[in-house]
Amino acid sequence: MNTITLQSPAAPETSAAATKTSVPFYLYATVLSSLSIIIGLIWDISWHMSIGRDGLFSAPHLAIYIGGVTAGIFSGYRILKLTFAGSPFERRKAIKFWGIFYGSLGNLFCVWGAIAMLTSAPFDDWWHNTYGLDVTILSPPHTVLLLGMITIQFGAIISVLAYQNLNAEHILHDHLGNRGFTILFALSGGFVLIMIFTVASEYLSRHDMHGVLFYQVASLLFPLFLTAFSVSSRSKWGATQAALVYTIFLMVMNWILPLFPATPRLGPVLNPVTTFQPFEFPLLIIIPSIMIDMITHRFEKQNRWLRAMVYGCSFLVIFLIVQWPFANVLMASHGHWFFGTSKWYFGTDPNWAYRYEFGDWMVSSGINLVKGIAIALVIAIVSARVGLSWGHWMKKIMR
Repeated sequence: MNTITLQSPAAPETSAAATKTSVPFYLYATVLSSLSIIIGLIWDISWHMSIGRDGLFSAPHLAIYIGGVTAGIFSGYRILKLTFAGSPFERRKAIKFWGIFYGSLGNLFCVWGAIAMLTSAPFDDWWHNTYGLDVTILSPPHTVLLLGMITIQFGAIISVLAYQNLNAEHILHDHLGNRGFTILFALSGGFVLIMIFTVASEYLSRHDMHGVLFYQVASLLFPLFLTAFSVSSRSKWGATQAALVYTIFLMVMNWILPLFPATPRLGPVLNPVTTFQPFEFPLLIIIPSIMIDMITHRFEKQNRWLRAMVYGCSFLVIFLIVQWPFANVLMASHGHWFFGTSKWYFGTDPNWAYRYEFGDWMVSSGINLVKGIAIALVIAIVSARVGLSWGHWMKKIMR
């Protein structure tokens, strides 16, 4: 694939192309495909917790595959149309790959992601038939599937950014168009946060919230993405809006899933559930996200490493202040519907002594806490620095 260039076409052609500031249909289709994938993903995790074994064409799998196929079809169509029926001007705005095809970077991500997802389907079915039920999220077939889904999420956000950046001046003066791109960016960014949180959820449960590993994993992931979204968004609240989508979506899924009946189909059944089990309650990343957005616009001209230090320190300090005590709230809720803390795998004893309590081994204290948080701070600063560079790169994407 050729290196991405950011050359601007001739002024008259750019002006003519940029007058259409309404959101193209394929962007809606790509973001809606991401939504279908995310719904299917959370539903599938709940299915495994509540029912157990599922088939290749179970309802959650269909939601995931439909999202992947839809994103792949729309992106593939745009690539073929641009390659064989596009004008020279349109091709100059695209990336040439494999020596033949032309397409946007977002299109390529979506096609690659769709291929990975479809490849994982028969692999996952064979894995279950051979080894039985997965005990972790990151089994080999699930890893391939997750890579495909994450690639499509990135394809969605890059597609939105590329079109927005190419038409920046016209969109800025078109309030309706600007609002449409802001919403699509927030949605696609929020879906990426949900995907990343899901991948790392085995280290981010309520039982982990008083341990330093929880804050180290959170510092590795969230400053990177929140900083990148804040810097690359045309909105002043890019990180906050993405975090808001992440928060609302997970809360709504946690409230809806338990409304539907579910019966375990595998043994042993130690916890005889009767409804779908909710996923994890969202982390309170929306609060440090507000600070990240404020830092972005207050320190826009400062040295990037200095900004990264401010981002990383602000994220970790605020996140620690709000999340540590909130863990006590989650533990004390004892299955409250609002927090979704009734969640419990059907194969686990519901009377476990530490279901709603922290065991001594779960809590970091003393010198271990100090050292662990210091490591988390370094991780957060480096993560924010990478996110800062990534965000500036995304801000310049026009292909």
